[in-house]
Amino acid sequence: MAFYQSPLDLTAFDAKFEAQKIAFAPISFQVARCLLKFGILAHIDEAGEQGCSLDAIVEKSQLSEYACSVLLDMGLSMRLIWQDNTHFILDKIGHFLLQDDMAQINLNFVNDVCYQGLFELESSLKEGKPNGLKVFGDWETIYPTLSELPEQVKKSWFEFDHYYSDHAFGQLLPLIFKSEPKHIVDVGGNTGKWALACTDYHSDVRVTIMDLPGQLKVALKNAEQKGVADRVQGFQCDLLDDDQRFCEGANLYWMSQFLDCFSKPQILSILKRTAQSMNADSELCILETFWDRQPFEAGAFCVNATSIYFTAMANGDSRMYHSKEMLSQISQAGLFVDEDIDEIGLGHTLLRCKLKPSSLKRQD
Repeated sequence: MAFYQSPLDLTAFDAKFEAQKIAFAPISFQVARCLLKFGILAHIDEAGEQGCSLDAIVEKSQLSEYACSVLLDMGLSMRLIWQDNTHFILDKIGHFLLQDDMAQINLNFVNDVCYQGLFELESSLKEGKPNGLKVFGDWETIYPTLSELPEQVKKSWFEFDHYYSDHAFGQLLPLIFKSEPKHIVDVGGNTGKWALACTDYHSDVRVTIMDLPGQLKVALKNAEQKGVADRVQGFQCDLLDDDQRFCEGANLYWMSQFLDCFSKPQILSILKRTAQSMNADSELCILETFWDRQPFEAGAFCVNATSIYFTAMANGDSRMYHSKEMLSQISQAGLFVDEDIDEIGLGHTLLRCKLKPSSLKRQD
């Protein structure tokens, strides 16, 4: 996984071309989005190997000839399509942009949630605040206000968030329940998808969701609709309040795609308070996408790009971490990693943590 430990093997000519791609990247992004939105890539795909003429694309897309031609010409330069005389044919990159669900979810997330606000990345970096969030409202962070985002923005945010975690559920549930927990505390449970997956997997388990009031309202409503309200309860908590104690004495504490939402000092505070709430038999399971643990360079690229969302849009001071940074925080909080499993789902790592003997002595 050592993707970046040697210089890229490119000629000066090719490197210069890559630099131009970066300079025009926002234009390329919007062209790709429009080729999808107006069905142009789909029309070309449907035409198969014989391709699709400009006239046919104009007729099907209901755009003007001018509009179609500027999009198609840039699509050629982006290698989304290629041209055989007068007909356009889908190329491999265009195929995956059209057919790959990850690419579409990432594109919608960037367009609907991040694109406008990223203009404020420079000021966000200087001030340590998510200044891009002001395109949606006058809020300090995105988390308490998720339910207030415009519907399309909210839809793209949750689809992005759930897509990566949902792909890991099948592998995770047997791993989590091998210790037969009776009571799970889902720290930062959001809409309750994990809690509901647990109650569906095991008929006796109880789950307590710790989160802000807005998220708990949605999660508990979902539990009620699923008929498991008797086994899913809420624990209202501002996780950034250092004085607030956590739900105590659970068998298992669960944090999924959660700690990356906080700065390192905040992570340490959360982990310390979790450790204080645990007993000798408790364990903490952390699921994260560490950029250095990705099996492919494309995964590391997506994970590092997501850090910029946190900078400009979410809270201004969190990120997707290198695994060594998280392991250091875990140790400082009085915990040790008992099990470390990579390549779960789409590049997740599961860290199963327990209290250090020294932490148990302090509790006694």
